[in-house]
Amino acid sequence: MKEKQTFEEDIKNLQKIVDDLASGKLTLGESLKKYEEGVKLAQGLSVVLNEAQRKVELLMKKEGKFSLEDFEDKDSKE
Repeated sequence: MKEKQTFEEDIKNLQKIVDDLASGKLTLGESLKKYEEGVKLAQGLSVVLNEAQRKVELLMKKEGKFSLEDFEDKDSKE
């Protein structure tokens, strides 16, 4: 089973893919495979960033105190 990578590791991997694609040294098949991998990484990173943004938005000042409220994941209601 593949161990889940951290956000930072995924960012580094995505940057490597971008660099590889920009190098122009890959075959068409290799480029398509790298592109697909990059899209999957970018989608996963987007989910993590959106979740972090929602958590930050829920941090509200109430009666002089900060509190973090639970949020309902709208995307998983389908």
